[in-house]
Amino acid sequence: MRRPIKYAEKGLSVAAGKAFDLIQFFNKYKPNPSFTPKWSEKPLQKSWQKTKPTLGWPRTTDSLCPGCVKEARKRIIEDGEDPFKVIEERPGEIKATIIERDGQVWMVKDCPIHGHYEDMMAVDSKFLTHIEAMFPGRDIDAHNDEKLHRHGSSTIKHGRGSVLTIDLTNRCNMMCDPCFMDANQVGFVHELSWEDVKEVLDNAISIKPRRQMSVQFSGGEPTLSPYFIDAIKYSRKVGYNSVQCATNGIEFAKSKEFCRKAAEAGLRYAYLQFDGIGNAANSHRQVGNLFDVKLRAIDNMHEAGIEIVLVTTLVNSVNNDEVGPVIRFALDNPKKIAFISFQPVSFTGRDEDITDDRRLRQRYTLSHMAHDVKEQVGITDPHRDWFPISLMGAFADFADLVHGPDAEWGQMSCGCHPNCGVGTAIMINKETKEMAPVPEFINIPGLVKDMQKVTDAARGKWLSNLMMALALLKNYNSFKAPKSFALTDLLKKFDKTFGLSGKDYGKVSPDRTIDDVMKRRQDPWNFLFIAGMWFQDLFNYDFRRTEMCIIPYGTQEGEISFCAYNTGIGWRNIIENMHQNATVAKWYQEHGRHEIFANNHNVKLGDASHRLVVNAEDAGRGREKGVLPQTAKEEQAMMRKMYMQAVLKQNNADTKLVQLGGPGGKKDEGKAAVTVR
Repeated sequence: MRRPIKYAEKGLSVAAGKAFDLIQFFNKYKPNPSFTPKWSEKPLQKSWQKTKPTLGWPRTTDSLCPGCVKEARKRIIEDGEDPFKVIEERPGEIKATIIERDGQVWMVKDCPIHGHYEDMMAVDSKFLTHIEAMFPGRDIDAHNDEKLHRHGSSTIKHGRGSVLTIDLTNRCNMMCDPCFMDANQVGFVHELSWEDVKEVLDNAISIKPRRQMSVQFSGGEPTLSPYFIDAIKYSRKVGYNSVQCATNGIEFAKSKEFCRKAAEAGLRYAYLQFDGIGNAANSHRQVGNLFDVKLRAIDNMHEAGIEIVLVTTLVNSVNNDEVGPVIRFALDNPKKIAFISFQPVSFTGRDEDITDDRRLRQRYTLSHMAHDVKEQVGITDPHRDWFPISLMGAFADFADLVHGPDAEWGQMSCGCHPNCGVGTAIMINKETKEMAPVPEFINIPGLVKDMQKVTDAARGKWLSNLMMALALLKNYNSFKAPKSFALTDLLKKFDKTFGLSGKDYGKVSPDRTIDDVMKRRQDPWNFLFIAGMWFQDLFNYDFRRTEMCIIPYGTQEGEISFCAYNTGIGWRNIIENMHQNATVAKWYQEHGRHEIFANNHNVKLGDASHRLVVNAEDAGRGREKGVLPQTAKEEQAMMRKMYMQAVLKQNNADTKLVQLGGPGGKKDEGKAAVTVR
């Protein structure tokens, strides 16, 4: 039986809708002009002024030939050619066509030298049609950026981005496969000095529009850098509200004191590598007790005041059955998990030379993920409840209007291509765990359209806030919301996220304290955001995506699109070679060895207890290994065996791999110096 308040809220929603439409009837005439805020040299955009790339299909775009690109990369890394001169030649650039085939979406392309390539972009064309239709348009074009955005056809052109990623080191304490940065395998160490870190962060605030971004320290494993804590502090000093690290969690699991120091320095979020529930689901990472490590890390970090984002790389036929268990884990622990980031595999780094058979077998798209959520958890409709991450840009536009022309920073805005990322959300009570998918009780498309009308009108702060409140009420269905969820909870949640009224929910600014963290946690409702971010590889590379990138890498050679850095021409390989510190052997002679946890050895945790709810059935599932190779290492072993049997006629061939490393296949002289435990 519905509570009486729900009927009152329903009536209020109807009344609010009529009031909004009446005001908008007059409001649409003579909208105020857009102002130019302090953080931009260009005015705020009206919704109709936003540009869009060509969408739908069939469509033609610019892509890369995997074979040509690797040849160009060799010219730079092995032959010593100037990378900036090589990219002027536009090496490997070819046209690609995006088509619909049997209800799926595919990219097909042909190179006159290396032949035909094709790869799936969506297993369900209707899903991608829905996502592209909801794309609100690009952000303000990047400007004052000439010194940092200079990377040929992959140069970032639009917006400021959402997450500035900075690799502090290429050293890591694990040996994962896949690994798009090929950590521990290139034969040398590339690690930023303190001067490098400061320069990258100082440069970052020079680009306009100067929006708030999350600064994410990554690697390798960023906690191995001697400047990890200082880098967090400096990010807050230059003005960033949100500092993150992408981590495997080992150091956080081992030491509460380390967690406390990181939190006090200003670490707000930890993007925690999290492949599934139970040690069997994490076994491919080659650490015997890795799931225990994750649980301990979550407990330790949450206690210190750090928020946790679960990051799951999904590989078809390997671990995509963990989509449901990971979501259930988050729903079972709503006080500690507020964000899940699923990342369909990108075949780059150690997997760049993947065979066509394994690539097509293991390819996993955003549409796969949306359907797996429905099938494994029983919630959300793939054609209704998922939206491009860039839809959040419309909310940022409204907040930019309300914060006015004198704001020092613009709001964080996600302006990525709709093929890059998608998301949905679940509202869950932290105590009772009562929950409902947000799109079930909020008409998201309707809300966005109404919000754009408010933003386009560009009235004053309080009138805009009033109209936004009416728009929320208009598009809210109290009958579909969780029973104990009140309309006031919705308004508070929106205000807390965008800071519209000025009410103190606990600061998020650089001077935030642990008291502010605890104050924000008093909110009884958890807005669990489930996102999918699909990074490109050479087989599905699209320049329309890289030029709109929202996850730029801050490097010693400027800011580079995530996908251009980790794949494409291979800026990671180029820059790490240009600025390498020493060979692995030399590094360990001078700095000592660090632990690498591999070969199924355990991490010594001491106290492995935790206070998290773990579904016993999910944790107890085994993982059956198929007969087909699942990793680059297994693929190489299979090829070696086939060669020895077919060519050398050795039927009992040993399939052990000879470990090669470094450019040109030279043996890594430093491998023996690595301590494996």
